Amino acid sequence: MCWIADSDPLCKEFSMNRRDLLKSLPTAAALSFGPSAFAAAPRAESSAKPRIKSAICAYSYREALGRNQMTYEDLVDIAAENDIDGLDLTVYWFPTDRLNRFLASLRRKAYLAAVEIPSIAIRSDLCRPTAREQQREAAWLGHWVDIANQLGASHIRVFGGNVPEGADESDAAKWVTEILKRSADYARSKGVILGLENHGGITLYAKRIIEIVEAVDHPWVGINLDTGNFRSDPYAQMATCLPYAVNAQFKVTIRYEDGRREACDWDRVMQMFAEAGYRGYVSLEYDGENEDAITAVPPQLRRLRDLARKYSV
Repeated sequence: MCWIADSDPLCKEFSMNRRDLLKSLPTAAALSFGPSAFAAAPRAESSAKPRIKSAICAYSYREALGRNQMTYEDLVDIAAENDIDGLDLTVYWFPTDRLNRFLASLRRKAYLAAVEIPSIAIRSDLCRPTAREQQREAAWLGHWVDIANQLGASHIRVFGGNVPEGADESDAAKWVTEILKRSADYARSKGVILGLENHGGITLYAKRIIEIVEAVDHPWVGINLDTGNFRSDPYAQMATCLPYAVNAQFKVTIRYEDGRREACDWDRVMQMFAEAGYRGYVSLEYDGENEDAITAVPPQLRRLRDLARKYSV
């Protein structure tokens, strides 16, 4: 049984290799890059000119990918056809039987189409109370750091997870911090940034996410800012997170605690990104419920692309 994420399609493969990963972890953790490397978390400079690029989050096509009606290489074609800069590859449907060949072929396809692969998105649960569980979760992140490196991606979206029943949230925040600290040095050695997403649970509120990132205090750990995941005062919480944002995923709608749902004001949000001097990718993560992604995503992609260009350098 995989002790990281039983639902992950690659869990079985990871379980078979976990001993090697755990053996390699102490070596990775022992890497040293000098004190200046750990001065602060990555932050956009408010005085910097914005440079914003558009991307497709693979999760937008979750149904088609899950049913094998679409491939990841099809996403490359969609990006090229819609003049989108890059792909944010949710890994849930990566094949386990031919992974290395798959990664190499996808990287080649993207390069020849002039489509970048800046980020991958994984499942993780960093609310792990024991040292052994924390080591395992750090090894899980290390596994995906290696895969991101194979694809040429420089960012991984990670989840903080849910606070275990009966546990104190402040303690859980310390567990998340510990795992990210364990993982950050190895991620740095491969040139991969870890972006903690605001995804409910321990990361429900901006204040807690920032507390964790500041406690990690590592330039290779920041925030993957999802525009649709805050359930209260979303625009203010996004603005609070922006100085720490290393990647962003744009949803079409915002949902509130009382069940209300409204269109996200992308123009307002993009202006916030620009004013914060954001330099990086904004990926469409289509969350529509009433329209099929095949027809709904392309016009949303073009809208996101045009806004990114409007507010970029």
